[in-house]
Amino acid sequence: MTLAQARAVVAAVPDPELPVLTLGDLGIVREVKQRAGGGFEVVVTPTYSGCPAMDAIREDIGRALPGAVVTTVLSPPWSTDWITDEGRAKLREHGISPPSRTGGHGPVGLVLSVRCPRCGSPRTRQVSRYGSTACKALYTCRACLEPFDHFKEI
Repeated sequence: MTLAQARAVVAAVPDPELPVLTLGDLGIVREVKQRAGGGFEVVVTPTYSGCPAMDAIREDIGRALPGAVVTTVLSPPWSTDWITDEGRAKLREHGISPPSRTGGHGPVGLVLSVRCPRCGSPRTRQVSRYGSTACKALYTCRACLEPFDHFKEI
Protein backbone atom coordinates (compact mmCIF):
# COMPACT_ATOMS: atom_id res chain seq x y z
CA MET A 1 0.00 0.00 0.00
CA THR A 2 1.32 3.44 -0.87
CA LEU A 3 1.50 6.34 1.55
CA ALA A 4 -1.26 8.15 -0.37
CA GLN A 5 -3.50 5.08 -0.16
CA ALA A 6 -2.84 4.78 3.59
CA ARG A 7 -3.77 8.45 4.07
CA ALA A 8 -6.99 7.95 2.12
CA VAL A 9 -7.89 4.85 4.16
CA VAL A 10 -7.38 6.65 7.48
CA ALA A 11 -9.18 9.80 6.32
CA ALA A 12 -12.23 7.67 5.40
CA VAL A 13 -12.62 6.13 8.89
CA PRO A 14 -15.96 7.28 10.40
CA ASP A 15 -15.87 9.24 13.65
CA PRO A 16 -17.32 6.97 16.39
CA GLU A 17 -19.38 9.75 17.98
CA LEU A 18 -20.46 11.48 14.76
CA PRO A 19 -20.49 8.71 12.12
CA VAL A 20 -21.78 11.15 9.46
CA LEU A 21 -18.22 12.57 9.55
CA THR A 22 -14.94 10.88 8.79
CA LEU A 23 -11.69 11.49 10.64
CA GLY A 24 -10.61 13.42 7.54
CA ASP A 25 -13.75 15.61 7.69
CA LEU A 26 -13.01 16.43 11.33
CA GLY A 27 -9.41 17.28 10.54
CA ILE A 28 -7.97 15.24 13.40
CA VAL A 29 -5.57 13.23 11.20
CA ARG A 30 -2.37 15.28 11.33
CA GLU A 31 -0.02 13.01 9.46
CA VAL A 32 0.43 9.50 8.08
CA LYS A 33 4.07 8.40 7.84
CA GLN A 34 5.81 5.34 6.48
CA ARG A 35 7.72 3.55 9.29
CA ALA A 36 11.32 2.51 8.71
CA GLY A 37 10.57 -1.13 9.54
CA GLY A 38 7.42 -1.19 7.41
CA GLY A 39 3.89 -0.23 8.16
CA PHE A 40 2.54 3.20 8.98
CA GLU A 41 2.35 5.67 11.83
CA VAL A 42 -0.84 7.75 12.05
CA VAL A 43 -0.61 10.99 14.02
CA VAL A 44 -3.92 12.33 15.35
CA THR A 45 -5.02 15.25 17.48
CA PRO A 46 -8.21 14.63 19.49
CA THR A 47 -10.97 17.21 19.46
CA TYR A 48 -10.11 17.81 23.11
CA SER A 49 -7.56 16.25 25.44
CA GLY A 50 -10.10 14.18 27.39
CA CYS A 51 -12.03 12.94 24.35
CA PRO A 52 -13.63 9.62 25.35
CA ALA A 53 -13.71 8.46 21.71
CA MET A 54 -9.91 8.24 21.34
CA ASP A 55 -9.73 4.55 22.26
CA ALA A 56 -12.40 3.75 19.67
CA ILE A 57 -10.63 5.95 17.09
CA ARG A 58 -7.34 4.09 17.66
CA GLU A 59 -9.10 0.73 17.29
CA ASP A 60 -10.96 1.85 14.15
CA ILE A 61 -7.73 3.11 12.55
CA GLY A 62 -6.09 -0.22 13.46
CA ARG A 63 -8.91 -2.16 11.76
CA ALA A 64 -8.78 0.04 8.66
CA LEU A 65 -4.97 0.04 8.46
CA PRO A 66 -3.75 -3.16 10.17
CA GLY A 67 -0.48 -2.80 12.04
CA ALA A 68 -0.61 1.00 12.10
CA VAL A 69 0.87 2.73 15.12
CA VAL A 70 -1.38 5.57 16.28
CA THR A 71 0.32 8.50 17.98
CA THR A 72 -1.62 11.25 19.72
CA VAL A 73 -0.34 14.83 19.75
CA LEU A 74 -1.99 17.65 21.67
CA SER A 75 -0.05 20.62 20.37
CA PRO A 76 -1.19 22.61 18.61
CA PRO A 77 -4.63 21.82 19.99
CA TRP A 78 -7.38 20.85 17.57
CA SER A 79 -9.73 23.62 16.49
CA THR A 80 -13.16 23.46 14.92
CA ASP A 81 -11.56 25.47 12.10
CA TRP A 82 -9.97 22.15 11.06
CA ILE A 83 -13.39 20.71 10.10
CA THR A 84 -13.51 20.65 6.30
CA ASP A 85 -16.15 22.43 4.27
CA GLU A 86 -17.45 18.99 3.27
CA GLY A 87 -17.66 18.05 6.96
CA ARG A 88 -19.61 21.23 7.74
CA ALA A 89 -22.03 20.45 4.91
CA LYS A 90 -22.48 16.88 6.20
CA LEU A 91 -23.28 18.21 9.69
CA ARG A 92 -25.95 20.55 8.29
CA GLU A 93 -27.40 17.76 6.11
CA HIS A 94 -27.79 15.60 9.21
CA GLY A 95 -29.45 18.28 11.34
CA ILE A 96 -26.38 19.40 13.31
CA SER A 97 -25.46 23.06 13.27
CA PRO A 98 -21.76 23.35 12.38
CA PRO A 99 -19.46 25.63 14.37
CA SER A 100 -18.52 29.03 13.01
CA ARG A 101 -14.96 29.56 11.91
CA THR A 102 -12.72 31.34 14.40
CA GLY A 103 -9.94 32.04 11.92
CA GLY A 104 -7.41 30.46 14.26
CA HIS A 105 -6.19 33.84 15.52
CA GLY A 106 -7.06 35.42 18.83
CA PRO A 107 -10.03 34.58 21.01
CA VAL A 108 -13.02 32.59 19.84
CA GLY A 109 -15.53 35.01 18.38
CA LEU A 110 -18.81 35.72 20.10
CA VAL A 111 -21.66 33.84 18.47
CA LEU A 112 -24.80 35.97 18.75
CA SER A 113 -27.07 33.25 17.42
CA VAL A 114 -26.82 29.72 16.15
CA ARG A 115 -28.65 29.11 12.89
CA CYS A 116 -31.06 26.21 12.66
CA PRO A 117 -29.62 23.58 10.28
CA ARG A 118 -33.12 22.71 9.08
CA CYS A 119 -34.71 26.09 8.23
CA GLY A 120 -31.74 28.48 8.59
CA SER A 121 -33.45 30.71 11.13
CA PRO A 122 -31.24 32.54 13.66
CA ARG A 123 -34.17 32.47 16.12
CA THR A 124 -32.83 29.64 18.25
CA ARG A 125 -32.18 29.09 21.92
CA GLN A 126 -29.87 26.82 23.85
CA VAL A 127 -31.75 24.17 25.81
CA SER A 128 -28.70 22.45 27.31
CA ARG A 129 -24.98 23.22 27.26
CA TYR A 130 -24.43 19.53 26.44
CA GLY A 131 -26.05 17.62 23.60
CA SER A 132 -25.61 14.00 22.56
CA THR A 133 -21.83 14.36 23.10
CA ALA A 134 -19.74 16.77 25.21
CA CYS A 135 -18.63 18.67 22.09
CA LYS A 136 -22.21 19.56 21.15
CA ALA A 137 -24.92 21.70 22.78
CA LEU A 138 -28.66 21.12 22.45
CA TYR A 139 -30.71 23.89 20.82
CA THR A 140 -34.25 24.38 19.66
CA CYS A 141 -35.48 26.53 16.79
CA ARG A 142 -38.19 29.07 17.58
CA ALA A 143 -39.17 29.26 13.89
CA CYS A 144 -39.63 25.59 12.91
CA LEU A 145 -39.76 24.29 16.53
CA GLU A 146 -37.25 21.51 15.81
CA PRO A 147 -34.54 20.54 18.31
CA PHE A 148 -30.97 20.18 17.03
CA ASP A 149 -27.38 19.76 18.17
CA HIS A 150 -24.84 22.52 17.64
CA PHE A 151 -21.16 21.55 17.36
CA LYS A 152 -19.41 23.89 19.82
CA GLU A 153 -16.64 26.21 18.68
CA ILE A 154 -13.26 25.17 20.08
